[in-house]
Amino acid sequence: MLLWLRQYHRALLAGDMTAGIIVVLMMVPQGMAYAMVAGLPPVAGLYASLLPAVAYALFGSSMVQSVGPMAITSLMTATSLAGLAPVGSELYSAMAAQMTLIAGVVLFLCGLLRLGFLAQFLSRPVLSGFTSGAALVIAASQLSTLLGGSLQQINIPGAVVGLTSLLLLWLARQYLMNLLKGLGLPAKGADILAKTAPVLVLALATLSVVWFDLQAVGVQVVGQVPSGLPALGMALSLEQLSQLLTPSLLIGFMIFLSSQSAAVSLAQKRGERINATHELLGLGAANLASAVSGGFPVTGSISRSAVNYTAGANTPLAGLITSGLMALLLSVPTGWMSPLPLGALAATIMIAVLGMLDFETPREAWRYDRDDALAWGITLAGVLLLGVEEGVVVGLLLSLGTLIARASRPHIATIGRIPGSEHFRNVSRHNVETHPALLLLRVDAGIFFGNAERISDSVLESLSEAHREVVLVMSAVNQIDTTGLYTLAELNRSLSRRNVRLHLAEVKGPIMDRLKLSNLLLGTLTGKVYLSTAEAFVQLSSTPEESSAATSN
Repeated sequence: MLLWLRQYHRALLAGDMTAGIIVVLMMVPQGMAYAMVAGLPPVAGLYASLLPAVAYALFGSSMVQSVGPMAITSLMTATSLAGLAPVGSELYSAMAAQMTLIAGVVLFLCGLLRLGFLAQFLSRPVLSGFTSGAALVIAASQLSTLLGGSLQQINIPGAVVGLTSLLLLWLARQYLMNLLKGLGLPAKGADILAKTAPVLVLALATLSVVWFDLQAVGVQVVGQVPSGLPALGMALSLEQLSQLLTPSLLIGFMIFLSSQSAAVSLAQKRGERINATHELLGLGAANLASAVSGGFPVTGSISRSAVNYTAGANTPLAGLITSGLMALLLSVPTGWMSPLPLGALAATIMIAVLGMLDFETPREAWRYDRDDALAWGITLAGVLLLGVEEGVVVGLLLSLGTLIARASRPHIATIGRIPGSEHFRNVSRHNVETHPALLLLRVDAGIFFGNAERISDSVLESLSEAHREVVLVMSAVNQIDTTGLYTLAELNRSLSRRNVRLHLAEVKGPIMDRLKLSNLLLGTLTGKVYLSTAEAFVQLSSTPEESSAATSN
């Protein structure tokens, strides 16, 4: 904890200060916009940008992670609370805080229990399908705000403000960086300015509301934003906590997954390592801090963290500076925020979330592994048709199902010797030497309860009348559980009844140590255990004249 502070030196300060200032310019509109997505007052998004950054700096492991509100967790908050309390009510805010509390406690406990490996159980195509589906749901939910009303009751001035903001944001996203570079600005500076373009667009939208008195013609604005820092504390209800337990767990899982992806991506660029345990502790502490300070679920944002990194952040001090500046903004009169048009904030949300749409992953998956492409499509459909929480569950089940299915279908290759060498390759891919009485099978997976029977069946199916020796090449086997041990012993007996001997080759040291603890297999093995496949091939083959070359496909 705070290892970065003990190693801090003055040369890092300039980068941290610059990044802290740049990120707070992003955080103000983003926080308010994501609070709207969550169904909370805009100021809740500013509160969620204060203490969470401080808590993460104490416990987190990423040097450049920017913790705060995020689109997906905001959407999950809204869908979880839908029907439980009126949107915008005190009860709604209290339940959002309780949900954040549960997520924070779970994340912190997972950190203490070192459960960071759980993030690996959601495949990239499934995660991509979920985020793409969530992006479409969020964009659709902001359409009425963008247009100033429903499709049947569009407010024309409000729609003009919203659509103009959307157009300007899109143009900035597509062309501003190259334009600035063309004007002679360094690439790094151009990138930062392009990413902070929403601040300028929102400022112009706010000025248009004031200059033309658009509130008088029905343009919706943020309204009064309370000044001052949030009061610490929260109301608790055991009944409400029990209602919120399941969605809070799903939100907690998504918090860690999103943040971990962002942290790892940026750590690789910096040549650093991310400690999953510290990430869980940091995110848990951040959400606990958000819960008691009037916020809602927070996580690391890949876009905001990327800006933090690009702007020169070296340590979590950049996040602390962002938090301090946000506190300063809330401490002064906030009347300047009140005429901010909601349509412009909706445009900001739509541009941000549409950037989450990922069609490259399913396109690559379709070429490489169509099962993964199908998983992407099913997860996307699950989010759109069933809902966000259900989409998370669908994604988890798909990832686990895919893992189980692949583990239960191990690759088993019939191999032979490359002529003139001690290398052995698949007979279907290479010209190799084989022997009619000898069957060499390479098992390319661990042998456990989920695939042991399939491996045994594959051996028996590969057996011909001529075979008298079977060698299981175990160079790729890194584990054999108890079920696998019993299955191999039964396979040995089955082959023995056919007058076929079973041999093992290239058994890894730890596996052999385990096998020696039981006589179930080694004590009854009809064949030998060979150090190498080449040794087994030479000893079990007959004269060279009897060997035959098998031509590959």
